Amino acid sequence: MKVCIVLTLLLALSLAPAVPGLAQTSEEIGDLKKEIEVLKEGQKAMQKELQEIKDLLRTQRAPAPFKEGMIDIDGDPFKGVNTAKLVLSEFSEYHCPFCARLVRETAPQIISEYVDTGKVKYVFKDFPLAMHKEAFKAAEAGNCAGEQGKFWEMHDMIFTNPKALKPDDLVKRAEVLGLDMIKFRGCLETGTTAAEIRKDMAEGQKFGLTGTP
Repeated sequence: MKVCIVLTLLLALSLAPAVPGLAQTSEEIGDLKKEIEVLKEGQKAMQKELQEIKDLLRTQRAPAPFKEGMIDIDGDPFKGVNTAKLVLSEFSEYHCPFCARLVRETAPQIISEYVDTGKVKYVFKDFPLAMHKEAFKAAEAGNCAGEQGKFWEMHDMIFTNPKALKPDDLVKRAEVLGLDMIKFRGCLETGTTAAEIRKDMAEGQKFGLTGTP
């Protein structure tokens, strides 16, 4: 699309001196030239991004095949009732944009149609990816809030702005939720829940998971 716009503007410039009604001032021509340069730079940026995506796809290895097995959900946060005949376990992390989209667009429908009606038990498991450096600490914040009965509240609040995952951001969220800040800070700073998160991660890796959600 941008290429077509550039060609159209160039054609207009070339016709301007010869066609009546297309005569333009030097200032207008200068503005058009500036717009053309901006479009050219945008086109170069798009081409660079496309090349980076191609390079990334070439270097990525195929994901390991999924392996069947039993998932341990004991102690994991969940929504629904224990008597539900089906269990849906979500492996997720707080820096993942696709996880945030699931929380906004897909999960509400699943919860409304299946969880709230007693058909499905919805279980959350932490799977912070190594490339997202702040995701692990965010997972700890969720579990620390869970120790005070506010896991899902912290979960939802973090996903409203998944780019703000620094410790200070997590502490501010805990304050908004009205948590006992001495307990929360102590949990977050000492890594009380880190072992549970690593357990979830190891379980996901055992099944061949490489991404989220």
